Amino acid sequence: MITSTENKQIKQIVQLNTKAKARKKTGLFAVEGVKMFLEAPLNRIEKVYVSESFYQEEEKKELLLNRNVSYEVVEDKIFNTICDTLTPQGILTLVKQKSYTLKDLLPKGERTPLILILESLQDPGNLGTMIRTGEGAGISGVLMNKTTVDVTNPKTLRATMGSVYRIPLVISDDLKEDIARLKDMGVHVFAAHLKGEKDFFMEDYKKSCAFLVGNEGNGLSDDIAETADTYVKIPMDGEVESLNAAIAASVMMYECKRQRMTN
Repeated sequence: MITSTENKQIKQIVQLNTKAKARKKTGLFAVEGVKMFLEAPLNRIEKVYVSESFYQEEEKKELLLNRNVSYEVVEDKIFNTICDTLTPQGILTLVKQKSYTLKDLLPKGERTPLILILESLQDPGNLGTMIRTGEGAGISGVLMNKTTVDVTNPKTLRATMGSVYRIPLVISDDLKEDIARLKDMGVHVFAAHLKGEKDFFMEDYKKSCAFLVGNEGNGLSDDIAETADTYVKIPMDGEVESLNAAIAASVMMYECKRQRMTN
């Protein structure tokens, strides 16, 4: 049992929770909770850490045995120091990151691509919510630039509620170039923009398409906005000028889902 904060494994987990560089260097990220442990693909689990009190409960011990994973028991007060949440559930999993390419955003078979393209999104909760909602709406993947908040940020991971394991996520070195490549592959790119003349409900999203979403404060840069094939607007009443980025993306993704369900 680990009983000291000086333990090398404990120090590594703290680094993974607090530093994006550590996550990039090791190719690992840490997730907390039973759900995130149970949904993690077995071939991507590096190691599991459980608190002493968690391990003393037979039902919870069975979870570990059933998945047949390598685990370490940690003294309760030490376990709390490696958690990012205020009320830890007693289990933390180290997961191997997975790399995707642009082609992974285009699903095989009869499924029609629906891609979320993000430029410089900064709120980890927004990113996690988009990934989770995107899975529910049937997106085939997310393309984002390097200045978008780190997808392995603990708050982002928590907000995905497991969707991070299943949705292809591509971090682009050149977002404009990659958007052009997607367009060459037959993906029509839409952007909610002030220049939009038609309500986005009026457009047809039944064919391969992508939605551009920009920074929470500044929106899309002119350079990226110009890559869109079509500008649309989200109709709003009252004095509201814009929606939260995650809400706007959710509205558009689910309109696409609605149209495809009635196709």
